[in-house]
Amino acid sequence: MNMIQLVLVAGGLLVLATLGVFAFAGPSAGKASQRRLQQVRYRHSESTDAKVESQMKKAIAARRPKQFKQAGSGSRLEALAVRLDRTGKGWTLSQYAYGSLGVGLVVAVIIFLRSGSLPLSLALGVFSGAGIPHFVVSRAIKKRTNQFNVKFADAIELLVRGLRSGLPVTETLAVVSQEVPGPVGQEFKGIVERIKIGRTMEESLQETADRLGIPEFNFFCITLAIQRETGGNLAETLSNLADVLRKRSQMKLKIKAMSSESKASAYIVGSLPFIVFGLIFWINPEYLGGFFTDDRLIVTGLGGLTWMGIGVFIMAKMVNFEI
Repeated sequence: MNMIQLVLVAGGLLVLATLGVFAFAGPSAGKASQRRLQQVRYRHSESTDAKVESQMKKAIAARRPKQFKQAGSGSRLEALAVRLDRTGKGWTLSQYAYGSLGVGLVVAVIIFLRSGSLPLSLALGVFSGAGIPHFVVSRAIKKRTNQFNVKFADAIELLVRGLRSGLPVTETLAVVSQEVPGPVGQEFKGIVERIKIGRTMEESLQETADRLGIPEFNFFCITLAIQRETGGNLAETLSNLADVLRKRSQMKLKIKAMSSESKASAYIVGSLPFIVFGLIFWINPEYLGGFFTDDRLIVTGLGGLTWMGIGVFIMAKMVNFEI
């Protein structure tokens, strides 16, 4: 395989990876920011509702600016460290680097033993070493986020019962950290520990919100900030918030059930050509060897990969609903 062929193969893999990242990137940060701006457009009004919206604007603006907003950090290494921390597995940057290197080497060696093509094995090794660990971390984050959201409404209800019984907010936070299992108890335990060493409750909550990146917890932080500024019955406010979060969770489940068939079809249609190509190449490499040696077949294969990637991107966007 000459240099032109290697460049074509690498370009095709790069386009496919880019389409995959955009397809599964999740909700748009720009749309979320636009919704927040629309919600507080009457902040200079004298009405009570406008004052509440103004306090929400202040709570959102109080967050420190971040270059890498999705990961909640100011540099790529810090962003990766925050992503690893969100998994709750205790993984470090060095472990992630060793894992990526090991996966890349294993895939490259297997492909080289089967095909004898060094450029192809290196390209697929780099692609696998960069993509597979990232996919594993994303799945771990998603799993922990779902576990957090399942118990978070119950934790807020426990806060409400503690406040109605006369306990202060900090004591109810400690009760939640002890009584609620899973990620919710772990995160509230960290909040209580930061408060004990002298941090304010707002700073402790916001630090956890920045690290988690979960909208439901951001709602909780904004609710507490608004209540401390405007006053009122905190227990009633948190009870309403718990009801909203439960309804939000129910809506997510309904959308997931309604779009499950479309997602399954997208997964099958998008992955089947690649699976068939890989199986045939594994059984009889000579049959498909022309796709890595002949210039016309290389261009044809890259064109097919591009169109398949565009199709997968469109199907993923069609079944991705933002709540």
